[in-house]
Parts: sequence; structure tokens; C-alpha cells
Amino acid sequence: CLMFLSFCFSFLLFANLKADSTTKPLLQRCHDLVKIIDEYPAKELHVIFPWLVESVFGSLDGIIAGWNLRLLHSRSTEYNVVMEFLNPSGPMMKLVYKLQAEEYKYEIPVNYLPSLLENFPPGQHGGSTDSAYFVLVDIYLKYFLPSEGSVPPSPFSDSRGSVTAPSPRSSSVSFTGYGVHSPSLLKHHIFHQPSVNADPAAQEIWRTETLLQMFVEVWLHHYSLEMYQKLQSPQVKEPFSPTEEHVLVVRLLVKHLHAFSSSLKPEQLSSSPSAHSHTSPLEEFKRFVVVQRFVQQKLYLFLQHCFGHWPLDASFRAVLETWLSYIQPWRYTGEKTNVQPDQNRTENRTIPDKWESFVQENLLMYTKLFQVFLNRAVRTDLVNAKNALMVFRVAKVFAQPNLAEMILKGEQLFLEPEHVLHHRQPRGYLTPGQGGSYLSSRQRVVTDMVFRVKSHVYALEGQDCQYKQMFGTDLRGAVSLSLIQIIAQARQTAKRISDHSSEVAANNSFLSWFGLGSSDLNSTFPGAEPEESGECLKKTHEFLDRALENLCQIFKLNQGQLTQLISNLGSSQDDGNCKQLPDCIQSDSGLILTDLGRRQIINGLRRFDVPYQGDPELQPIRSYENALLVRLFYRISCLVNHRLGGHMEAVCSRPDFLGRLGRYYLTDPDWTFRLRQSPTSRQTVERSRQPRLSLRPLASYRTLLLLLLLYMLGALLSFGPASSTALILAGGFLYGLLVALFGDKLKTH
Repeated sequence: CLMFLSFCFSFLLFANLKADSTTKPLLQRCHDLVKIIDEYPAKELHVIFPWLVESVFGSLDGIIAGWNLRLLHSRSTEYNVVMEFLNPSGPMMKLVYKLQAEEYKYEIPVNYLPSLLENFPPGQHGGSTDSAYFVLVDIYLKYFLPSEGSVPPSPFSDSRGSVTAPSPRSSSVSFTGYGVHSPSLLKHHIFHQPSVNADPAAQEIWRTETLLQMFVEVWLHHYSLEMYQKLQSPQVKEPFSPTEEHVLVVRLLVKHLHAFSSSLKPEQLSSSPSAHSHTSPLEEFKRFVVVQRFVQQKLYLFLQHCFGHWPLDASFRAVLETWLSYIQPWRYTGEKTNVQPDQNRTENRTIPDKWESFVQENLLMYTKLFQVFLNRAVRTDLVNAKNALMVFRVAKVFAQPNLAEMILKGEQLFLEPEHVLHHRQPRGYLTPGQGGSYLSSRQRVVTDMVFRVKSHVYALEGQDCQYKQMFGTDLRGAVSLSLIQIIAQARQTAKRISDHSSEVAANNSFLSWFGLGSSDLNSTFPGAEPEESGECLKKTHEFLDRALENLCQIFKLNQGQLTQLISNLGSSQDDGNCKQLPDCIQSDSGLILTDLGRRQIINGLRRFDVPYQGDPELQPIRSYENALLVRLFYRISCLVNHRLGGHMEAVCSRPDFLGRLGRYYLTDPDWTFRLRQSPTSRQTVERSRQPRLSLRPLASYRTLLLLLLLYMLGALLSFGPASSTALILAGGFLYGLLVALFGDKLKTH
């Protein structure tokens, strides 16, 4: 009877809360939930917990939108109340601890993970880092993975004094297989959970690891090695496309893991048992929880996917900074340096030797992703200052002193032949007095390093991977011949656009007095974008200059050869070369660009003069045209062309003098030539050849001004309007006769 009454009361409580969710404002609902969580026992609260999670974060079926944490910013009046409610020490987590103490469990199938991720974020590419969701993630990471101190204990405990954790295992278990895909939502836990009389502080390890695994599974669960290999098949439709917000929150996780692992006290870094026999569980956890053991494989495949599928625009910066954050753990150690960073120069901060093992155990993160980035860079418009900045950022990071040497050593260890390893490996470790050698210890260390590097590469790429050296001749040639050449070309293009814009600005300052200047500077140089002018172009030149300097430092390229390459490139890119068409082939459907032609267009070396390809009479009305006259003359032209079109076509098709005169007045041969020099279809060219009467030039203010001047001149010479009109028409007809008679000869000369 008591159980039935409890069930009825819980059901009534749930019904009231569900009804209030549609009538009361969010502030009042949070206030009511705080009172209910404080006053009611766990046996009555466990019924409302699943509903509460859905009402906050949204339902998996999308029917319940939740509180829209990613759209809730500090400017909102509800922000502070929501943050207090969802704080790690707030009412929501208090309810979790309350239910956990009574061993209530709720299951979420693994196949629901895609739905969880689709709810964050639905598709906004804003990358907002001040939303409630992003701030809460940061707070939870700092709370459960603290760099200083320990995680606050749970306010509740079960009747036995400790929280039961599933699937305990010894801390001595190897971490080699940690990261292998598992069908369960949470993997086996690293540390054996304490008994009744054990240290209560050990409870923080279980909660910290659970939170960490949850974040990894939700944000990176798509990226197992098997899933990534399936996605490479052209028959498989890509089920998941990360957004900028998603990438930013992954970067936040990476930075926190680096800071957490690097906060281990120096005396605890020793591997001897006596050095850490009395350490706290959290410090012991830091010793074993190196960042790559949790996220390395999934993050590697995640970044590869983003590098290959992300648009070639400036939004890639979020992916780039996530990658650079992972491969620079020394940035998050909290160590101070005497080197003052110069915004205009590369920081000459030598990377300590203690990070050599990290570089070697993450070799592919440096070498393979660097090569993938190069493939993106050569296809990117580096005249854009934002894209040029990304190339500079990568070159600056890899030019840090000692990093290239660490990567090269890691490659040498991976390429160590197997038979040499077996030959080097000692059969027994004897002291010199027993016939051993002082080299035995060194040989053992080298052998261990080789196996670590090989295990890392094979775990991420498989046993049959074909490794391409970062400092091999092939990649060195690609950098020197492709990337450096493209960077130099982009520098030249940026300079040419800047000079051209300056000239146009100077001309417009004079012509604008007469209404003849252009109001849009970018319209004078096709392909130029708003940010590609003035100060931005100067930044582009600066970024690319420093990128070239860093690349020469990384790959030990000769500065003299680089200078010669740039000078040769500059001398070959004169104005005549820039006016040539991009490399293309002629086909039945028109001009088709080759790969070389696409690269020439991307870097601004050559371009098509793409004219308006529609009906010339239907072009937008210009600022120098009278709109009323344009529409009036268009109707007159359409009427004449409709009634006399056949006659005009017959006249223009004649091979004699009358045909040449008709083609001069009724067709535009230059228009047809321009279309042939642009990637247009045959139908567009054929349509442009059809003879027609066009009166639109008469609607131009310039033409009207010229006619007015001619009539004023006629009035000064005592000619009436009819006489002036007849003279103007006669003059136009005589000019047409001269062109028809001598036009071909003039073009030849």
C-alpha cells in the first residue's frame, strides 16, 4: 500500500511539473525544481529525472526543444538562473548524486548518440564561445579535471559509504587497447573502486573518468578506425558533418586535457613506485591519463575528416586551431618564460626535450596532418588575408626550435628495420661485472621507443600503412616547388591588386567630380573581395613573407634559391602575361579549365573576362542610365525586332557591302569575341550573333549630354532641331559606311 501511494504521489508530482513546463516562465520553473529537489527523497524524484533531462537538453526525437543552451548568452535575463541550476555543485547535479546514492540507473542505447550530437549544434556556424553550453562545458572540465586541488566530494553516499562502480579492474592493467571501439557507452574503468573502508577521495577518479569518457563518446564517437574506413567508400553517404561550434568545443576539451595532465607535480613524474606510493588518487590519475590515451585515435580521424571535407574558406580556422592545440601541449603547462612574444616575429622558444616522447607517440598527428594541410593550402586563395594567416600559423608552429628535430627522430625510429631491432635487443640485462655492457640500457631504451612509435602508427593507420616521410625528398620537393611557388604567386597578386586599387582610387577622386568615376573599387578588378583591399592586402603580404621564412627554416631550404625563385616568378608575371587566358581546352560545350588553369585562377595569375551572358537588353539598369528611357526604348526595340527580325537577319547574312553595313548596326562583333574568350556555352554565343536593334545606348546620361551639346552647337550655327537631327543621323550613317568599307583593314593593321 505504501509503495502504491508513493507511486501515485510521484506520478502526481510528475504531472504537475509537466503541466507547469507549458505555462510558467523558465525562472519560476527553476525555482520550483530547486525546492522539489531539496525537499523530496530519491524514490519520488527518480520518476521525473528522465523528463527533466529531456526538458533541459531536448528529446532525442526532436519534439522537445529544451532550454536551447547553445543560444542562451550572458545578455539574457535567464542566463544566471540557468547557470546556477546546471552548475556542477548546483541543484541538477545534486539530484544526480541523490539518485546515484540510491543506485538508480538509467540506460541510453549507444545508437542514440547520433541524435544526441545532432541536438548540438543544429547547424549554426557562428562558433559562439560565450553561450551557456560552451561555458558549462568549461566549468565542468575545470571542476572534475582540476589542475590544482581535488574534486569536491559528493554530498551523498550510499548505505555502504561508497558509490558502486561497474566493471572494476586493477590500475596495473595496460593501456595499449584503450581506445578500441566498444559497443558499450562507457568503457571499463581504469581504477579499481574502493571498498567500504577505502579512501573516500578515490571516488573523484570514477566521476572524473566517467565525465571524460562521456564527452569523448558524444563529440567524437563517429570516429573509430572502422567507421572512418567505411566513410572512404564512395557508395557511403556521409552521415555526419561537424560544425564550427562542435570543433570549438572539441578544442576546449583538448586544451583542458593538456592542462590537466601537465599539472602533475614534478616529483610525481618518476616511474618508480616509491615516488608515488603516497600520492592522491587524482595525482595518480594524472600520471596515467595522458591526453592521447583518451582522444588520440578518435581525434586523429576527426581531424582527417574535417581536413578533407571542410569548405576552402576562413571557417577552417577552428579546425586548424584544434589541431595546433593538440600538437602543442607545452602551451598549457602554466610554465612562465622569459621570452617576450613579438607580434611581428616568430617566438624563438625552444621546446624542452621532455616533450620528445609526446611528439614520437603522436607522430602522425604532426606528419600526416601536415601533409593533408599542404593539399588544402595549394587549393586555397592565399590572397585572402584570413587564409594567408592560417598558412603562417602552421609554418610558425612547426618552425619552433627543436620540434623539427623531434619529428625527424620519430620518423627514423619508425623506419627502423625489424631485423635490426631483433639484432639489437639484448637477451639479458647483465651488469658490466657479469659480462654485460653499459650499452644494454641504452639499447633497451631505443628499442622501447621504436616499438612505441610503430605501435602508434599501426594503431591509427593499420598494419599495411604506407608511411610518407615529412622530411623526405618527395615532400620537400612539394613544399619548395608547389607551396612556396603558390605563396610567392599570391604575394605578387596581392601587390598587383593593391597597386591597381590605388590607381583606381586616384583616378576616381578626379573623375567623381564629373560623375564618371566608379563607386565600387572592387568592380574594377574582377575577383577581388571587400576584405582584399588596403590594409588587409598589406597583412596578406606580411603573413606570406613570414610563412616563407618559417618554411625555409623547417625544411632547411636555401635562402638564395628562394630569392631566385621569387625574382623569376615576378619577372615572368608582367601585365601581358596576366591578360592571357587561363590554361584550358576547347570542347563542344565551350572552354574547360585544366588543373593548371584552376590554380592560375585561384592565385590570381590569369583570369577570364566573364561578360554578362544573358540578354544584353535585360541587364540591370545602371546608375548612369535613365530608367524611364531604358524601359521605353526596350519596348520600341522589341516591337521592331519582332516585326522586322527576319528582314534584319536576311540583310546581315549577305556577303556584300550592304551585309557588312547591316552587321555593323545590328550586331556586336566584339561582344561575340568576348564570349568566345570566356567559359560560355555554344548556345549563348549563337544567341549573341542574332541581329537586333538596340536603342538602349540612347538612354545613357552621357549620350544624352553629348546630344544636348550637339544641338546647342547647331543652335549656335543657326540650325533648327530638324536640321540638327538630320545632320546627326547623316554623320552616324557616314561613320558606319567608313567602318563597313575599311574596318577589316584597320583591324588587320
